[in-house]
Amino acid sequence: MSEVEKISEPDVSEEHPVSDDWVWVGPHRPPSPRILFDHMTANWEAANISHDRHPATIYSAARRQRLASKFAGKTLVVPTGNFKTRANDTDYRFRAGTDFFYLTGCEEPDAALVISPRGAETNATLYIPHRRDASTHEFYTDSRYGELWVGPRRGVDEAAIYYDIETAPLENLEKDLVALGGADVATLRGFDAAVDTLHETTDSDEELASALSELRLVKDDFEVAQLQLAIDFTVKGFEDVVRALPSAEGRGERVIEGVFNLRARVEGNDVGYDTIAASGSHATTLHWTSNNGPVRRGDLLLLDAGVECHNLYTADVTRTMPISGTFSAAQRRVYELVLAAQTAGIAAVKPGANFMAPHDAAMAVLAEGLHEMGILKEEPALALRKDRQLYRRYTLHGTSHMLGIDVHDCANARNESYWGDLAEGYVLTVEPGLYFQANDLTVPEEYRGIGVRIEDDILVTSTGAKNLSEALPRAADDVEAWMASLWEKSSPNLGL
Repeated sequence: MSEVEKISEPDVSEEHPVSDDWVWVGPHRPPSPRILFDHMTANWEAANISHDRHPATIYSAARRQRLASKFAGKTLVVPTGNFKTRANDTDYRFRAGTDFFYLTGCEEPDAALVISPRGAETNATLYIPHRRDASTHEFYTDSRYGELWVGPRRGVDEAAIYYDIETAPLENLEKDLVALGGADVATLRGFDAAVDTLHETTDSDEELASALSELRLVKDDFEVAQLQLAIDFTVKGFEDVVRALPSAEGRGERVIEGVFNLRARVEGNDVGYDTIAASGSHATTLHWTSNNGPVRRGDLLLLDAGVECHNLYTADVTRTMPISGTFSAAQRRVYELVLAAQTAGIAAVKPGANFMAPHDAAMAVLAEGLHEMGILKEEPALALRKDRQLYRRYTLHGTSHMLGIDVHDCANARNESYWGDLAEGYVLTVEPGLYFQANDLTVPEEYRGIGVRIEDDILVTSTGAKNLSEALPRAADDVEAWMASLWEKSSPNLGL
């Protein structure tokens, strides 16, 4: 009888059997023969993982220090989150928690940052899983983490070098946090259910979430550069869409979405949010993301899209363009009114101005224009009053939001901070729009079904504002000339 034949398969009903001949790899999984384990985990060179420093390490350290200074004597726990199941045993592509990434630059799942006082100093420790490399059976048995399945990830040792931070095994996190007690611990909640259970909820948790958003209101030089990079890639994506428009006619909005999203994956990490490719009357639906309608000559295309760069900062840009390349008289009138409103909104962006200043300036222009068109029946000054706001039937949304790692950035900031005065380093959108529903009887028939939004990403400077997305034309004549110029050149090979 051979050696292999002597080895009987273990009783899988036993929860934790001990065997020299088998390696247990998890529930509902067949055990692995020891001889296979030995064969699979031997004779591998170390995987080639870059030991260069992450480009944001200096900025990340400064951000952690600023955060710690707001919570003297407290331990701060910022987890990144875990994989989310898409269906059965498949996950959505993981994206690091925004605040965790802001403080570390780390994109690994399941990790957590702990910032704790150490005498007069502040100590930051990144808790991160060990690698599932050839020293473990997970190397070849674990389809979520094993390196033969998903490739090598930075473990405890590699992360310490790359992110320039003290690291510890994730398995130590619970023990280390429980040992601290709960009185002086603030946790960023909602990202990791296991971490959330380690301490009772306190007021400090909410204060931590607010403080992180408020720190992110002011972008440092690295962040501004990353936003500009994302915007530059987005400009290319808009150019791709214009080139592909003739192919989209008769084939639909899916072509528009697919072409832009291709650029997002080629140049960046992904899209920063679901692309809005709204043609015709779909442009009057503010968040039209189904993108399953037709694309017809004579209609407008409202494209609201942004590339998320590899360091997770996202653009957020909207252009409304004539599918034929030429605005009709009615389309141009609506477009130029929205453009005038946006121009007024951008002009209102300056340090010390209130966050609502761009919105108020844009709405004043829209109300006046709607009155001149005979759509808004009452005087603009009356319609704009806070106790009336009748113009909003045709323009529902606000004009601005903060922009950064999240497309709607800094969402946990307190109202008095988010809605307060603008400061140098803020980045916000300016995006007024008019939306005339196809069945709105208060609107002249020639305008029904027309939706126009124009959106740019604006950096508050020391003296005013800089339009980071100014490379995309805005004036109606310039849009028509831009489209014509792109159509004169050879189209990219987009598989259409």
